[in-house]
Amino acid sequence: MKEERLVYHNGRFVAWDKATVHIMSHSFGRGSAIFEVIGFHSNPGGRFVFRLDDHVRRLFRTAELLGMRLPEGRRDIRNAILATVRRNPGREGHIKIVAYYPQVSFDVLPPRAKLDLSIFVLPSQGVREIVLRRRGVSACVSKWNRLDPRTVPIEAKAAGQYLNGMLARRDVRGKGYDYAILLDTQGFVAEGSTESVFVVRNGCLMTACLGTVLDSITRKSLLELADAEGIATFEGRIPVSLLDEAEEIFFSSTPIKLLPVRRCGQRVMAGVPGPLTKRLMACVEEILRGNDRRFTSWMVAVD
Repeated sequence: MKEERLVYHNGRFVAWDKATVHIMSHSFGRGSAIFEVIGFHSNPGGRFVFRLDDHVRRLFRTAELLGMRLPEGRRDIRNAILATVRRNPGREGHIKIVAYYPQVSFDVLPPRAKLDLSIFVLPSQGVREIVLRRRGVSACVSKWNRLDPRTVPIEAKAAGQYLNGMLARRDVRGKGYDYAILLDTQGFVAEGSTESVFVVRNGCLMTACLGTVLDSITRKSLLELADAEGIATFEGRIPVSLLDEAEEIFFSSTPIKLLPVRRCGQRVMAGVPGPLTKRLMACVEEILRGNDRRFTSWMVAVD
């Protein structure tokens, strides 16, 4: 129950229903909130936050790109995240950090003030996530393109930019598909609504290069994992025709980990999840269970 949960807000904990902001706040009206979503997991050693320092680093990078000032330093925010997980129930789930301008404002420019900071802990969707990973999802290319990097800093996780993904997901849902694939403004495969897109061709794991896509921490983790496993990787411009030639296609993000695509457009993929996708899924599970000592630095202890 959400009523049992506590929210970290500007240095103190408040009840879930007290974590509010005025509707006329700048971040509500202008989409100027920034955020991070982080996974936490449990294994016999306790609860762990996945790649916590990388997420905190990216939060500060987003603030820098947008000329914002966070109210606390990296160490303080890191400690606040761990404290929030400790104060809330659940062995696994997601952490959402939101930094925003709470002041009532009608101007396009934000107030000259530090951001407010709130941290939420949410339970995992559990069974639904497992079912989706087993059966795969349908996807198609959306009519909406990924935002051009000349219009906004693509690597920033800013709330307003996710209207792009919302429209893409709504577009493909109207066509009977589960997930959207967005092309960049040059017509190459970019990413999903809120996910990275990977394709496998001739045993090589391929994904769009940085510059037109978010610097996803899950994406980075999978590329590092593939390298450690001796799997060939490629980061570059992915022609849309490759979606018709790939042996495997999958999405990745913090909430879904790896999500295989069973149908892409009119094409039905055979043997989903494919062998390389299945191998990476198994590797990720071993990391989260604490069984793969190569990646212990990715797991930050909570308790």
